[in-house]
Formats: sequence, C-alpha cells, structure tokens
Amino acid sequence: MRLVIATCSVRYEGRLRAELPVATRLLMVKADGSVSIHSDDRAYKPLNWMTCPCTLVEDGGTWTVRNPKGESLVITIFEVHSDVSHALGLDPGLSKDGVEAHLQELLAANPSVIEEGLRLVKREYPTDIGPVDLLCRDASGAAVAIEIKRIGEINAVDQLSRYLERMAGDSRLGGLRGMLVAGTIKPQASVLARSRGIGCVEVDYDELRGLGTNELKLF
Repeated sequence: MRLVIATCSVRYEGRLRAELPVATRLLMVKADGSVSIHSDDRAYKPLNWMTCPCTLVEDGGTWTVRNPKGESLVITIFEVHSDVSHALGLDPGLSKDGVEAHLQELLAANPSVIEEGLRLVKREYPTDIGPVDLLCRDASGAAVAIEIKRIGEINAVDQLSRYLERMAGDSRLGGLRGMLVAGTIKPQASVLARSRGIGCVEVDYDELRGLGTNELKLF
C-alpha cells in the first residue's frame, strides 16, 4: 500500500463531473490498483475513489486514474509532504462475531425463511473486493446476494452495494438483486436500502435457533 500526503486538486469525469479544490489530502493506492482520496474529517469514507480494475499513470505532478467504463480521476499535485509504501501481505478477512456467523449458518440451511422459494447457491460467494455472505436463487431463478449482520446499519448497505456493483457484470447471474438480513435494521439503513432497490429483512436469532415461531419483518 502506498500512502501519499499531498496538497492537490481532484477532478472526476464519468457519469457526472465533480471537482475537489486545492487542499492537503491523503492519497491511498492499494496493491490491487484501487485509488482513494481522503480528508482528515470524514471518518473512513473517502472523498472520491476508483476501484479496480483501473490504471494509474503518473506524469510529473499529474496522476490520471482510469477504469474500463471510461471514468477518470485526474489528481493534480502541487506539493508532496510524505510518500511511503508498506507491504501489508494477505489479509485473512473479516472474522464475524458468534451471532453473525451462526446467523449465516442457520439461514444458509433454510434460506426460505428469508423469502419463500429462496434456495442456496453458495455461502461466502467471492467477489474481487470480498465475499458476499449468501448467494441464492429466488423462485423465478434470479440471483439474490444476501449480506447478514447482527445489526444492519448504513455501512452494511454500502458494503452490499459495492458487492452488487462488482457482481453486476457477471452474465451468469442475471436479474441480480440484493437483500440485507439482520437481527435489527436501523431506520436510516432501511431508507437507504430502499432507495437502492435493496430488500431488508429482520430475523429473530433466538427463534431461528428453534426457540419460537419465526416472524420476519419485511421493509
């Protein structure tokens, strides 16, 4: 991973046009080629980014990042304050807590409790940015990507949205849609999910373990 702190401006051109004026920012270049631009006041979320596959060309003080969709990020660097690289090695991936892991196991064994007619295709279905918890087919045969959380928050919707974006180019899936399944889904996450066409289902962990009659709440 390469971390560059620089005074720079950024111009994005693609589905729309956006510009970041001159300021000091962190430029992060990962080993997979993805590039993201961060400020010091936006927590973990970058100001702008481009995921792989993309190419980075450095020409003096100008970085040009392009992807196959024709989108581009042009970063104009006025002053470099720090430029360091670190080899992080392979990451073992996120280890879910006991409840999330067991929820995934229970739902994989009986996905029809999420939606009538769902059948499991694969657990931990791989994408190039991480695995989706469950890949299923619905009653009509369409693919359904399911992300499972103990508590469904906005970052879970963002995570599933990124998976869906990566999976959308796979013609074998067809009719792909997403569902967020959690013990509790925060109202803000539900609103965001609906706006992105993602379904939300709340499940009761104890009931899934056989302690009662399962009731699902569909938003």
